[in-house]
Amino acid sequence: MAEKTIKVTWIRSTIGYNKNQAKIIEALGFKKLGQTRVLPDNASIRGSIFRVKHLLKVEE
Repeated sequence: MAEKTIKVTWIRSTIGYNKNQAKIIEALGFKKLGQTRVLPDNASIRGSIFRVKHLLKVEE
């Protein structure tokens, strides 16, 4: 059975936000604004996304 995944797009810059939020974006594997990543759907990824949800667009 394939592991569940979610599609996450970085849509807003981290400039003007807390530095920890920039580190979370980096830890999720984003390098450039507008980049889309397919990430595993698990509790740790969901928690990271929740902390920076205003900077990301998430598709199931």
